Amino acid sequence: MLTFCSPAQITHAPTHELVNGAREEHAETPARLANMLAQMGAVRKPTDHGLAPIHAVHDPDYIAFLQSAHDAWVAAGRDGDAIGYAFPVRGRRPLSLERIDGKLGQYGFDTVTPIAAGTWDAAYGAAQSAVSAVAAVAAGEAHQAFALCRPPGHHAGADYFGGYCYLNNAAIAARAAAAQGLGPVAVLDVDYHHGNGTQDIFYEDGAVFVASIHADPRTDFPYFWGHADERGVGAGEGATFNQPLPRGTRWDTYEGALGKALEAVSAFGARALIVSYGADTFAEDPISQFALTTDDMQRMGAQIAALGLPTVAVMEGGYNVAELGRNVAAFIAGLERA
Repeated sequence: MLTFCSPAQITHAPTHELVNGAREEHAETPARLANMLAQMGAVRKPTDHGLAPIHAVHDPDYIAFLQSAHDAWVAAGRDGDAIGYAFPVRGRRPLSLERIDGKLGQYGFDTVTPIAAGTWDAAYGAAQSAVSAVAAVAAGEAHQAFALCRPPGHHAGADYFGGYCYLNNAAIAARAAAAQGLGPVAVLDVDYHHGNGTQDIFYEDGAVFVASIHADPRTDFPYFWGHADERGVGAGEGATFNQPLPRGTRWDTYEGALGKALEAVSAFGARALIVSYGADTFAEDPISQFALTTDDMQRMGAQIAALGLPTVAVMEGGYNVAELGRNVAAFIAGLERA
C-alpha cells in the first residue's frame, strides 16, 4: 500500500487532558505513530501542497489561530499545553477576542484537545499526507493509498477543534479529490466515534456524501452529533447517512451496517472514496466499547475494497498502542486483497 506520513507528525505531544473532572495522561501520544510506522514498511514523505487545500475546508481565521495559539499561551505567562475553560453553550457570533483563554473557547469544544508546542506542525504534516495520498491516486500512481495521519482529524470542523483533532484530514482529502477530477466523492467514517466535524463541513453540500458507522451518541462522545435522523439540509439533504450502534457491537452486527453504508455510497454515484479509518473499534481499545478483532479489521478493509472505487484511507483514532500497528496493518491487508 502506498503510504504517506510526515516526520512532523511526531512533534505533537500533549501531556494531559481533562476527562470527567480529572487530569489524565493524554491518550493521543507520539507512541501511536511510532507503533504504526513499525508495521508499515516503506513510507513516503508527503509533498508540501501549502495552505490552499486546507483553506478549501477551514476558515482562514481559524487556521491563523491554530498557527499562533501556543505562542500566545506562552506569551500570556502560561506553562505547558493550551487548554480552554470557557465554551459557548449555543451558537457563536463573530467576535474579536484578545485573550488566548477566550480564543481557545471560541475555536474549541472540549478539554481533551490541548494545543502543544508541536501541534500545528504535526496537524499540518498530517493534512499534507492526506493531500499527497489523493494526488497519487488522482495521478494513477495507485488505486488505493493510505495517509498515516496523526493527530487525527474527523472531529475538527471548518472553524473548530476538539476530540484530539485540529485539521479535518478526511474533508481536506475529499475536497482535494473533487478538485482533481475524482468526484463525486464519498467519505466513509468507520472510527468508533462519530466524525462530527466531517458531517458539519458537508452537511449542506450535496456534492460529497458522508456515511458513518459509530457508537450511539446517546452514550458516547461527541454526543451532540451523529444521530440517525441527521441526514443533511438544503442541497445536502439525504447526503448524510448515520448508523449509530450500541456498545459491545461485534462483527456479526457491524458487517451488516458496513454493507448498508457501502450500498448508500454506491447509490450516491461516488467515483472516489475517502475512508476515515479508526482502529478504536478494537475490542481492547481503552476508551471505546466495540468488540471487533484484528481479523475483523482485515474483513472491514476487504469489504470496503470490494466496492472497487479509487480509495484514500486516512488514519483517525485507535488508542491501544501495543496493538495499533497490527490492527492498521490488518485493515490495509484487507484493502489490498480486492
